[in-house]
Amino acid sequence: MNTVLTPSVLAAEQRYYGRTCSSEESAPETNELRDQEIAMIESRDSFYLATVLENGWPYLQHRGGPRGFLKVLDRRTVGFADYRGNRQLISVGSLARDERTSLFLMDYPTRSRLKVLGRTRVIDAKESPDLAGRLTPPGGHGAPPERYFLIDILSYDWNCPKFITPRFSEEEIAGIVGPLEERIRELETQLREVEAR
Repeated sequence: MNTVLTPSVLAAEQRYYGRTCSSEESAPETNELRDQEIAMIESRDSFYLATVLENGWPYLQHRGGPRGFLKVLDRRTVGFADYRGNRQLISVGSLARDERTSLFLMDYPTRSRLKVLGRTRVIDAKESPDLAGRLTPPGGHGAPPERYFLIDILSYDWNCPKFITPRFSEEEIAGIVGPLEERIRELETQLREVEAR
């Protein structure tokens, strides 16, 4: 992820650690997604999207949807459908002036995080109806998309799991607890049968 290893970052690493820390061990030589990145991206039900406001301030926004709503279009491009929200359009407006984007994807149960840098194009849904089939989330959304975000990947990097607290969605908890509840029902049935003898 050489884009973020700027001279000032390297100078800070030298000052505090007496050396520069290379992220090359976890970052590939290419901007092409590998199978492990694709699996991470396609299994997310949320991520964080950062853009740069025209006044220079960074802006961070949460994006959520059904699992797999962030689509891998090819090994260098990801995208998602954008629906009517609070109508502020801060990310859309910022991207019209500066297409630089950062995505931050978290997998809390496995304590994994993937950072992606790219350039984003925002496309009006009416101008590109062909993208609906490729970017509509599984099961639909209940409303038509207003626009599509297409992110051309510049670089990406996996980050260490340190200090990531494991958290689980309701769906993940149900997958863990469901078999336990079923086993409890089986045991209760067996207990009733024994007591009835």
